Amino acid sequence: MFKQVTLAVLIASTTLTLGGCASNLQGDTYSREDARTPQVVRMGTIESLRPVKIEGTKTPIGAGAGAAVGGIAGSGIGGGKGSYVAAVIGAVAGGLLGAATEEGLTRTQGVEITVKEDSGTTRSYVQAVSEGEVFKVGDRVRITSVNGTTRVAH
Repeated sequence: MFKQVTLAVLIASTTLTLGGCASNLQGDTYSREDARTPQVVRMGTIESLRPVKIEGTKTPIGAGAGAAVGGIAGSGIGGGKGSYVAAVIGAVAGGLLGAATEEGLTRTQGVEITVKEDSGTTRSYVQAVSEGEVFKVGDRVRITSVNGTTRVAH
């Protein structure tokens, strides 16, 4: 019974932790460091749009949490040395599953925006799809850059 409760608590905390790892890649989200920092602004016209997937995070948190859960689950199988072997196998399998789960949970839908800037330069930008921001070919857009991060917005 104790192992089942511990396993349930670990699964719940892993899910909450992974949700907190997702970084926001939308064009309307700024870090605290970006706030009140002057930005370079360029103007341009959208030439093309392409849907893309932005891969999820790959931190040690997913693998570590999965290994802990798998190790505890595996240790409940068998007895004696068999329990230790099952715990190791469970930890390895849990680590792999945890890493894959983290990447899948933090993956997001993005858009590649190709813009012909007023300077004549054509550049492509990738950012997460924002709910309130719908781009169309031919739209005039602002391209803002601050601290190495560039965003496209109307």
